[in-house]
Amino acid sequence: MTQTDSSPVLVTGATGRVGRGVIDQLLDAGLPVRALTRGSEAAATLPAKVEVFTGDLTVPDSLDPALDGAAAVFLLWTAPPQTAAEVVARLAAHVRRVVFLSSPHQTPHPFFQQPNPMAALHADIERLIAATGLESTIIRPGMFASNSLAWWAPAIRAGEVVRWPCGAAESAPVDERDIAAVAARTLHQDGYVGGDYVLTGPESLTQAAQVGVIGDVLGRRIAFEEMTPDEFRRLSEGTAPSSVVDMLLAAWSAAVGQPAYVTTAVADILGTPPRTFRQWAVDHAGAFAKDS
Repeated sequence: MTQTDSSPVLVTGATGRVGRGVIDQLLDAGLPVRALTRGSEAAATLPAKVEVFTGDLTVPDSLDPALDGAAAVFLLWTAPPQTAAEVVARLAAHVRRVVFLSSPHQTPHPFFQQPNPMAALHADIERLIAATGLESTIIRPGMFASNSLAWWAPAIRAGEVVRWPCGAAESAPVDERDIAAVAARTLHQDGYVGGDYVLTGPESLTQAAQVGVIGDVLGRRIAFEEMTPDEFRRLSEGTAPSSVVDMLLAAWSAAVGQPAYVTTAVADILGTPPRTFRQWAVDHAGAFAKDS
């Protein structure tokens, strides 16, 4: 598949940060794009050039209309695992290429080696894809820069102290726009079949330092206070599954005291360096501005 191929590319997770970015990148490259959404309301936010299909990963036969005639699929798994095998079989019956958004569960760094149910699901889907013979590319983003919107923005907007566990834990936050650009490039250009890429930002930063960067961008000091793991568990009740909370705490604890895993994959594929966390913070400063 090359840039001149006129067959459409199907994007799952189309209205999320990465999926929408993939759509925009593919449109900029002049490719026909299809989007899979679970409802018409979300579809209304997509560009007019996008052909929208309603479907659900938990109902595999609902994908057939969107897959018919498509050349490639960007697969972002947002469903329970039970239908994964049937969905992958349907992809193999219709398209020849898939780019799968996975996670760095194979990476030999303690941050990525803690028990993680999502990583286990990703590994299973990768095995399913490999068994089909599909042309495939696996992309493995590390910690998303945009996580800070959910984690710290409410306190920062309110002018409060940011209280968080494992402030000394280091990660290399990757901008979702870089993830989307890599996904789009590997979907529509040759040379990436069989590729397996861990995507990170360009620098290792502690969580406390990331909060500090946001403060620098806003022009004010943001106080950071260490929270105990048990406090974090209590505060997270009802907002995140306990397995996810335990996974995060284990990963952060394992990351304290050593630099984050950093790769050059974004620059290698795009030919431009990945955005820094400061660049991301500048572009999203409005989300952290003080409440009026």
